[in-house]
Amino acid sequence: MEHGLPYLANCSILFADLPLLERPAAARRAGFGAVEFWWPFPTATPSDAEVDRFVAAVQDAGVRLVGLNFAAGDMPGGDRGLLSWPGRSEEFLASVDTAVAIGGRLGTTAFNALYGNRVEGCPAQEQDDLAAANLAFAAQAAARIGAVVLVEPVSGAPRYPLLTAGDVVAVLDRVQREAGPDNVRLLADLYHLSVNGDDLAAVVSRHADRVGHVQIADSPGRHEPGTGELDLDRHLCALEAAGYAGWVGLEYVPATTTEAGLEWLPRARRAAPVRAS
Repeated sequence: MEHGLPYLANCSILFADLPLLERPAAARRAGFGAVEFWWPFPTATPSDAEVDRFVAAVQDAGVRLVGLNFAAGDMPGGDRGLLSWPGRSEEFLASVDTAVAIGGRLGTTAFNALYGNRVEGCPAQEQDDLAAANLAFAAQAAARIGAVVLVEPVSGAPRYPLLTAGDVVAVLDRVQREAGPDNVRLLADLYHLSVNGDDLAAVVSRHADRVGHVQIADSPGRHEPGTGELDLDRHLCALEAAGYAGWVGLEYVPATTTEAGLEWLPRARRAAPVRAS
C-alpha cells in the first residue's frame, strides 16, 4: 500500500553542490512544488537585503516554503539549537521575528525550534524553563500567520536531551499547560526516532495527533529511502491512516548525487497538490 502524503525537498541538505540560493530553482527543476530549509543565514540577525534575497530565490523558483528552522547556532560546529541556551535568547527571539516575517511572505506553515544541547555548568531545569518560555513566545508569533512551531528529537548529538517522541511531547505538554498555545507540535523525523531506538509504530499509535510535520531518511546511513532497513512507506501509511495530512520532508544525505538519489520517487509524486500541515 502506498500513502498519499505530499513530499517536499529539504534544500539545506539536498542539492548541496549548489549555492544555497540556487537550490529552490533546482528543486523546482526536479519536479518539487514545495521546499523547506534549516536557518538559511550565517547569523541569527540577517540584514534586510539577505532576507530579501532569500525570499526572492524562493519566489522566483515558483515553489512554496512550507518549513523553516529558527536560528540554531553553529550546526556544522555541533550546535543543535538556541531554544534552551542561556545567554542566547536574544538571538533566538530575533530569529523568530525574522522567520515569521519570511513565513508571512512565502506561505510558511511550520517553524522548527531545535531545542539545544545541554550547557555545561548550567542546571538542566534552568535550561528547560528557558526553553518553555522561548517556545511559548515562538508559538504566539507563529500563530499570527496561522503556523505551528515544531520540536524534534535529534540523534547523533550526545548533549541533546530530546531523544524520543515522548521526550518532545512532555515539552509540548508543559508549554501548553503553562502558557496555553495550541500550535506547538512534534516534528516526527523517522530517521532520528529510529536511530534513537524509538518504536516507530508505537510513536504513530500514541502521538499521531501531536505530529505537525514529518521528515524521512533511511537507516542506517541517513540516505534516501531504499538504501537502509526502514519500512518508511509502512510508517507513512500508518500516519496517514491516523489522520496526519501534512507534508513529508526529504531530509536525507544523498548516497551519490541528489538527482540520482531521487530515482526512488516518481516525478509525479514530487508535484503533489498543496496541502496544509
